Amino acid sequence: MLEKTTRMNYLYDFYQSLLTPKQRSYMSLYYLDDFSLGEIAEEYEVSRQAVFDNIKRTEAMLEEYEKKLLLFRKFQDRKVILENMKKALETNSVEELAKLIEALEILE
Repeated sequence: MLEKTTRMNYLYDFYQSLLTPKQRSYMSLYYLDDFSLGEIAEEYEVSRQAVFDNIKRTEAMLEEYEKKLLLFRKFQDRKVILENMKKALETNSVEELAKLIEALEILE
């Protein structure tokens, strides 16, 4: 569950501007503020089922955006490359650093 929550938080960070204000609010309350479905339902005066359905639809939308735009995957790839670049700098491996710079350019 924690892995899903972390993934949804990242996807929300990358794609929140593509969501409606209501979707942003529900996702923020549920994933960032750790509100329960019941608490969100009470806040918006709707049923728990309505909140659940909205969150599930929004999760699917975020996954679809990621499938098409790959912002989160590219972020993860860059993070790995940068970590490897730090290691290459520590070992003075110029050839490895050059390869990693090329890999980073390909991601852009």
